[in-house]
Amino acid sequence: MVSYHWPRGLYLSMNSALIRHDWSLPELRAIHDMPVLDLVFQAAAVHRVNHDPLEMQVCKLISIKTGACPEDCAYCAQSSRYTTGVAPERLMEKEKVIEIAARAKASGVSRVCLGAAWREVKDNVQFDRVLDMVKDVTDMGMEVCCTLGMLTEDQARKLEHAGLHAYNHNVDSSAEFYETIITSRRYEDRLNTLQTVRKTSVTVCSGGIIGLGETVDDRMKMLQTLAQIRPHPESVPINILSKVPGTPLGENLDVPIWDVVRMIATARIVFPRSDIRLTAGRARLEETEQALCFLAGANSIFSSETEFMLTKAVPSPSYDADAELLKTLGLRMREPFKPRDTVVAA
Repeated sequence: MVSYHWPRGLYLSMNSALIRHDWSLPELRAIHDMPVLDLVFQAAAVHRVNHDPLEMQVCKLISIKTGACPEDCAYCAQSSRYTTGVAPERLMEKEKVIEIAARAKASGVSRVCLGAAWREVKDNVQFDRVLDMVKDVTDMGMEVCCTLGMLTEDQARKLEHAGLHAYNHNVDSSAEFYETIITSRRYEDRLNTLQTVRKTSVTVCSGGIIGLGETVDDRMKMLQTLAQIRPHPESVPINILSKVPGTPLGENLDVPIWDVVRMIATARIVFPRSDIRLTAGRARLEETEQALCFLAGANSIFSSETEFMLTKAVPSPSYDADAELLKTLGLRMREPFKPRDTVVAA
């Protein structure tokens, strides 16, 4: 049996996943602060025990309702509080969503995320239209994820019955730092939404953003919070701040690549069975930097047919560029709805 000894007494047998919900902040800092090459090695070992290292899930994000959001998230181009050049748009027609999803599927994308700039889901005709979108894209044989804001248990059940595969609701950062970047909703509101989704069969997608001005401890507290969810979120996206002129964080310093690698690797170790998604901000990374993130355990990316991920404020690599990168690295695109046969219940 192969075993590894971790800093400050941490210990892990690599023959099985270490799924924990009780990580302490010192333990998380001990992992994060290891020499970076050793950290990447350890994370890569965890990744290979729990996932096919040659597979990458490629996702497509569709903004089905853009702009005019009443929230004051300090990083967001779609907030009505800031002048960012993002023009508000009505809820997209279902036929247009199907067209975009079909082109994505033809390019190897297995998961489509439908995002609406809402504070919360409301029981109205627009939500009924979203339910129809979920059903029809699911019927195409694609995983569907939605990010629509806060929702009730009844609304979550409706999404479940429509065939929704995942619901995204990021916690963004630590509870303490959260209050400095968002005042229009509470941290508890986000956690309550995640618990609401957990009452259904819909999987949970929740992570955060680095580069907001937070400390390393804030980043580790965010992972600590997510690790307390039972079972762990099936998907943990790690976003790099996309600086948007006109937002309060538009002039923030760029996140060093080593911060990104450390965050990916630590997340992989804390969430051994989850998909770790390298999401917003990937467009500014060189191919070699992306490859290092993949080695450290990132096994999901977002791609696009245009040069933008969500709005024109958030750049994204294209389908063609990503296909070429994956080919160069010897990686293949993961099929949708891949069974988690090896997953041990948390």
